[in-house]
Amino acid sequence: MALDSKLRRVLLASAVGSALEWYDFFIYGTAAALVFGDLFFPKVEPTTGTLLSFATFGVGFFARPIGGMVFGHLGDKIGRKRVLVITLLLVGVGTFLIGVLPTYAQAGVAAPILLVILRLVQGFGAGAEYGGAVLLAVEHAPPDRRGYFGSWAPIGVTAGLLLANAVFWIFSALPQDQFLSWGWRIPFLLSILLIAVGLYIRTRVTETPVFQEAIAKYKPVRSPVIDAVRKHPREFLVVLGARLAENGLGFLFPLFTLSYLTKNLHMPRGPVLVCMMLGYAVSMFTIPWFSALSDRIGRRPVYMGAAIFCALFAFPYFWMISTQNLAVIAIAFVLAVGVGIAGMFGPQAAYFAELFSTRLRYSGFAFARELGSLLAGGPAPALSAALVIWTGGLTGVALYVMVLALLTALALYFGPETYKTDITVEQLNT
Repeated sequence: MALDSKLRRVLLASAVGSALEWYDFFIYGTAAALVFGDLFFPKVEPTTGTLLSFATFGVGFFARPIGGMVFGHLGDKIGRKRVLVITLLLVGVGTFLIGVLPTYAQAGVAAPILLVILRLVQGFGAGAEYGGAVLLAVEHAPPDRRGYFGSWAPIGVTAGLLLANAVFWIFSALPQDQFLSWGWRIPFLLSILLIAVGLYIRTRVTETPVFQEAIAKYKPVRSPVIDAVRKHPREFLVVLGARLAENGLGFLFPLFTLSYLTKNLHMPRGPVLVCMMLGYAVSMFTIPWFSALSDRIGRRPVYMGAAIFCALFAFPYFWMISTQNLAVIAIAFVLAVGVGIAGMFGPQAAYFAELFSTRLRYSGFAFARELGSLLAGGPAPALSAALVIWTGGLTGVALYVMVLALLTALALYFGPETYKTDITVEQLNT
């Protein structure tokens, strides 16, 4: 089915906006794994410094549910498009300012405090960015292609992560003293150009027809976040459970792996980043494939299958990366990200959108999803690093991966199937 220019513009806005926004978000995680421990927490032992830098990464997740509530509320009141412009600006400005922060050597304890504040700004904006990008695509989609249309937002997220790793790979080739003094700042400063491109694209798309029909026929809901929880309690809990593996492992695999291989096993940054980029490059193709598959056989079987795969692959994954063989590490990361994470992340977009009715969709999607981020993605890198310290090995981390994956599979088992649901206002709003 050929897409007209309007639909192509919508998909591009969903993908490119997410790519640029999450480039900003992920470069923070990469910097936390590589340099923030040395630059902002130099007075502690290196492993503890890495743990503290991952803790600042997790702080942003506390702001995400709040951002999801605030901007989800606005998105259900004034529209998806306007809110997406605001969130793009918030994350972009916060990221740029991180690039000009003084380090601990220059400003003392004020440096990590400022880092945490800007991390909170990033998290606040990111709390509703992804949900809005998904709704922009899904609410424009033909009924039988919502999975595929929705996949353009996670494709964008993956592209942003790939770009973030690529930029850090380029600058990590600098001598260590130059990388620590100014090289790490360039990826953050570049975000200002990327955000300008995202704003240009997003301001050129139209509001979704589903939302326009809703505001034409019904009054806005007074408190959409509260009503989303009250009217869709089962769906809300399913989102929380479904996020545990997708979000927790989506951050654990790249950030913990990068930190463990470079800090604990003393492997060079550049080759490790190349292995990771290969995994993300593969997932650019597997995400839309899994999403399109969910349009044919349902969201739950695809999502559950990928979660179970992650549980079964937990111990083999950590054995493979411990070999320090780059080819084996690359295969492990391709399987973890290109199959396990992609199989959950792709169909998740349409699935979460289909769980909530139109006037509550942005609020329910964003708040539930970001509350799941707080429980899963936020603590995952720091908790994994702590498990290595406490257990002296990777067994605890592998068991943690299995627990997250099996809890997600269980949540989906009790969740509804939605791929044939009519998401129009008449069907879902009374």
